[in-house]
Amino acid sequence: MELTDKLEILADAAKYDASCASSGAPKRNSIGKDGLGASTGMGICHSYTPDGRCVSLLKILLTNFCIYDCQYCVNRRTSNVPRARFTVQEVVKLTVDFYLRNYIDGLFLSSGIIQSADYTMEQLVAIARELRETHQFRGYIHLKTIPDADPALIAAAGLYADRLSVNIELPSQDSITRLAPEKNVHTIKLAMGAIRLRLDEKAEEPKAPAFAPAGQSTQMIVGADASDDRHILGTAETLYGSYKLKRVYYSAFSPIPDSPKSVPLAPPPMQREHRLYQADFLLRSYGFQVSELLPGDGTQPSNLALDIDPKLAWALANREHFPMDLNRADVGMIARVPGIGLRNAQRIVELRRLRRVRYADLSRLRCSMKKIAPFIIVADYVPARDTTPSETLRRAMAESPQQMNLWPELQAA
Repeated sequence: MELTDKLEILADAAKYDASCASSGAPKRNSIGKDGLGASTGMGICHSYTPDGRCVSLLKILLTNFCIYDCQYCVNRRTSNVPRARFTVQEVVKLTVDFYLRNYIDGLFLSSGIIQSADYTMEQLVAIARELRETHQFRGYIHLKTIPDADPALIAAAGLYADRLSVNIELPSQDSITRLAPEKNVHTIKLAMGAIRLRLDEKAEEPKAPAFAPAGQSTQMIVGADASDDRHILGTAETLYGSYKLKRVYYSAFSPIPDSPKSVPLAPPPMQREHRLYQADFLLRSYGFQVSELLPGDGTQPSNLALDIDPKLAWALANREHFPMDLNRADVGMIARVPGIGLRNAQRIVELRRLRRVRYADLSRLRCSMKKIAPFIIVADYVPARDTTPSETLRRAMAESPQQMNLWPELQAA
């Protein structure tokens, strides 16, 4: 098979993995050094990272052959899809050639499992090692690690990669047992724990060799099983606390040709994936807990609202905190006001050290005035109808309805 044909197959097969952002990675370059450096700011850039940098990555699988039969995966053993496999040298050549043409800033490399977990991991490590040591490649590298691989191989991967990721894929052991019987949550978490241990050792000994400086991440598939949003976010909350993950990514399940009956025939609403990302950001950066965003005892399914964002939903469910006096509240509570972000919350606190905050100040800060109006008090403004029922506010603030699906019965299947 021609290299271009392999690239077409294996780049397309990699599109289902969402965890390829490079935020948190060191700013690599080759100024004053031998080798290839990162050309951040020049060339063809395809995505923006959360820290503002524009990057493009060569995102491919080493192979889409796989000995596993995960029911939700397009590359499962029994899937009827075209197959291809790169050699180590072919991936290295593609990465270097694409970089020299200024197409990419780095490499995101994953793989199906071939022969064994150890063999596959050895191939991934060999690629990263050759790029770093032979070609002096100083761009970004993200390696998808194989949980069942020897811990020594995962440790070696961290010496060459900026970020490692171990995909948990489903939020519960029951779902993994049913849909991915060759995998085990315990093994996945052991791999995450081993990476965290290495990262902690590096933090305690700064002079030790670099190890995955951008940390580790994981991904969960949304809508492939019956897990509700409370369960998904609860798993994410546990992973953040136990393994210090940089990010949990959420990928809406995409039905594939000849899907088995064990998975849905229709995808979940894309808005559900979007709401999970918003809620995840509230967990990581705003100090929210899952129990606040989705209260309940867990006996009934609980999902995030699709028509309003999670912070607005929390505010409407907790009206006792509002309207909030922005000249008196602490920065953490100000950030919980719908329409005010972390940066503007800090700016408001800094401003009130000089004088009392006024309504026009919020407009100058480009806060979402429609959202914040019912929830705030400032020096020259008190909401006229602060007792308006939450349901009335929700209808006023809900996002515009979307165009209906042409075949709604497929969505309900």
